[in-house]
Amino acid sequence: MNRRSFLKAVAATAVAPAIVPSSVFARPAPSDTLQFGCIGVGRQGQADMQELIYRGLEAGARVTAVCDADSHRLEDAQWLAEKIYTLETGKDAAKSVAAHRDFRELLARKDIDGVLIVTPDFWHGAMGVAAAEAGKDIYLEKPLTYSIAEGRKLVAAVEKNKRILQVGSQQRSSIHFLMACELARNGRVGKLQTIRVRLPEDQGSGDPRPSPVPSNLDYDAWMGPTAPAPFAEDRVHPQTSYERPGWLQIEPYCLGMVTGWGSHMMDIAQWGNGTDETGPVSVEAKAEFPDRGLFNVHTKFQAEAVYANGLRLIMETGDPAGVRFEGDQGWVFVQRGAIKASDPEILRWKPGQGEVKLIQSGNHMKNFLEAVRSRKDPAAPVEVGHRSNTICMITHIAMKLGRKLAWDPAAERFVGDDEANGRLDYPHREPWTV
Repeated sequence: MNRRSFLKAVAATAVAPAIVPSSVFARPAPSDTLQFGCIGVGRQGQADMQELIYRGLEAGARVTAVCDADSHRLEDAQWLAEKIYTLETGKDAAKSVAAHRDFRELLARKDIDGVLIVTPDFWHGAMGVAAAEAGKDIYLEKPLTYSIAEGRKLVAAVEKNKRILQVGSQQRSSIHFLMACELARNGRVGKLQTIRVRLPEDQGSGDPRPSPVPSNLDYDAWMGPTAPAPFAEDRVHPQTSYERPGWLQIEPYCLGMVTGWGSHMMDIAQWGNGTDETGPVSVEAKAEFPDRGLFNVHTKFQAEAVYANGLRLIMETGDPAGVRFEGDQGWVFVQRGAIKASDPEILRWKPGQGEVKLIQSGNHMKNFLEAVRSRKDPAAPVEVGHRSNTICMITHIAMKLGRKLAWDPAAERFVGDDEANGRLDYPHREPWTV
């Protein structure tokens, strides 16, 4: 599509900040402006880039560079960013946003304070560690990493280099999810006994037939640490639209909805359970892996994890997606945009003196920018993202092995199970080791 058509499509689906008039922004001094680069500017990447642009106009941050292995998406993002800045500031922003094909070039720039990383899951670990080592603060889309070993290394890199990392688990910045977790943490449903998580189900099939690599795509760079595979459009992303990409349903690149949406919902389960820095001690799961051509992630699944105190975390595909906290005196269910409880009176409660009050963030991206300035933890810091994603990944390993697994959340290893421990990481193609 041409850029005029693209802008119309973006406007039709843009997040709310895209329609906020420029007159509402209190503009910080240009000398105090943080500069950011956006690595990965496809379907989700351009949405996050817009959010950063608009929140940056309020908080003194600016997108000055974009990066992608697909030159068409790279050019679209560069054009879109400059167009928004021109419209919002009233000044011609042409040539104010640099375009890079190689993320290492962007990370090497001394004028970049931080980065958004919105790439396929398998790139998160390598790029996240490289960004931390380069001294950049990071907004990293969920799931945090593709493997548990990568996640722990990323946590270490962020902490060693004293970086701020916000995981794109934006439900932590939603009033409904905050309410549900405070209700659970303060015993408003009684003693917490069970947490039920429902996730959407992947569908459709992928065409595995190889085709020539399009000239706009650096396919070798796109594959990164994964094993080489023949190019097929369904393996990567649509070449003429910004529809949902096929890699989300291909196991070497993504583990499916158990991490795709699971990292969102398990994050809320952990938050409401007060277990942000630990996890369950056992997990068992069963899943369906029907023949769907190129797409090979799970479809339907059921799983149960148990914490050391006996609390059960039950996970399954179903509708609506959300989290239900069940206690011995009632329950509360939360989903995007809604919350309900066994007794409406439960929802009228507010935390008082001496009760648990969780971090309140009205906007996830703005919270990240505030954390970059204050050097205090954001709403979804790296350790939190790692622990939430770990539950998803050990559940996936249980799906694949088809048996109950004992998990040591302190050592981050399966107990007495070499086969399961062999799945804590995967062989990375050189030079993209983590």
